[in-house]
Amino acid sequence: MDFEKIKAAAQGYRADMSRFLRDMISCPSESCEEKEVAACVKAEMERLEYDRVEIDGLGNVIGWMGQGDRIIAIDSHIDTVGIGNRENWTADPYAGYETDDIIYGRGGSDQKGGMASAVYGTKIMKELGLIPHGYKIMVVGSVQEEDCDGMCWQYIVNRSFGSPEEARKKIAFVISTEPTDGGIYRGHRGRMEIRVDVKGVSCHGSAPERGDNAIYKMADILRDVRALNENGDRDTEPIKGLIKMLNPRYNPEHYEDARFLGRGTCTVSQIFYTSPSRCAVADSCSISVDRRMTAGETWKSCMEEIEALPSVRKYGDDVKVSMYLYERPSWTGEVYKTECFFPTWIHKESAAHVQALIDAHHALWGLKRIGHQDADPAKDAMRLREGRPLTDKWTFSTNCVSIQGRYGIPCVGFGPGAESQAHAPNEITWKQDLVTCAALYAAAPGLYKEEARTEDVTQFRQGLTDNPIL
Repeated sequence: MDFEKIKAAAQGYRADMSRFLRDMISCPSESCEEKEVAACVKAEMERLEYDRVEIDGLGNVIGWMGQGDRIIAIDSHIDTVGIGNRENWTADPYAGYETDDIIYGRGGSDQKGGMASAVYGTKIMKELGLIPHGYKIMVVGSVQEEDCDGMCWQYIVNRSFGSPEEARKKIAFVISTEPTDGGIYRGHRGRMEIRVDVKGVSCHGSAPERGDNAIYKMADILRDVRALNENGDRDTEPIKGLIKMLNPRYNPEHYEDARFLGRGTCTVSQIFYTSPSRCAVADSCSISVDRRMTAGETWKSCMEEIEALPSVRKYGDDVKVSMYLYERPSWTGEVYKTECFFPTWIHKESAAHVQALIDAHHALWGLKRIGHQDADPAKDAMRLREGRPLTDKWTFSTNCVSIQGRYGIPCVGFGPGAESQAHAPNEITWKQDLVTCAALYAAAPGLYKEEARTEDVTQFRQGLTDNPIL
């Protein structure tokens, strides 16, 4: 394999990838509103003469290169979060302005930059004859990831492939192009979305003692949820904190994996109430809890931790703890109902698909993370990367919660941009990253050693719920 030729080809497409990324940024595409950007991606794939391009029933864009029966997939989600407070942005978040080194705008890092590199990396594979014999490349522009991580791949696995078993037979591995700060990522924490509902009794606000204020009850629960996240794990703690899962005393089987991934967390992300009026006692209050799960935690243990909080026990049957279900229609109108549970996973560094990316990076770019250096700290990628191991894990979660966490299909991450740019105002990505990633995507499939693949590539994979969810 001529690695210098691959690097030259990726560098030659730098301007094209930058233009394509700016085109995508100019299409606002919050979850369930991706129609315009899906058309943009499809048109680019067709312009580059992909062998086949389609949009499935959910609205995922899928481009194919090659004619083999086995599949190596590259996934990029094409939806974004919103922009939040417009005053926090120094320029139009959808204009995609650029300098010589960076591209600015919502979705640059999270994660339309990955789509640009994937589309062109696969083009390079075809041009240089790098698609391995017997394989074809599947490039996915997936939808609704920001709303419901991995649901798009649940749809692909069960509707396009027919079943998880068939998908596992055909897909060798999947590369996620989520931003990795120049690293190769082999796992991340899972998450779940928990709802807590509290009942009260309304009455006139002039005599609040006649009622039962649900907001006051929830105030106690909020304090305990915060303690669950912030407390330590000493015996004297009335509520032991989630940090306890890093302690072999509380997590004897998986504490080492938990230390690799990082501790679990919980935070209250939303609050709701009902009340007859502004001069009445609130008769219900609800919160959403974003729960990040590390190795050794289960969906059930996370629910039980909330149910065991002193304030929740105190209010007894007036409190209900449940898991959210997701059922928003996609931009095509299709609904794929699923639970808001996104399993934790880790792959072994020695796994053949992980090693393919490591070998590609070593051959193309060396043994350490690389990136754009800049005198302006806000634009200096290496400020985030210097000294960090090349092979590591994400802080946030990705579509791999379904690909690997739910279905056991091998996956690995390498993508342009920075996790710290995700969901932040003044989001940027680096043009050098687009080149770096496109070259690696082009080289990695040819370095994948099918004969080195073992069935035991998983270091940790969280158990699923008892819900009949595919």
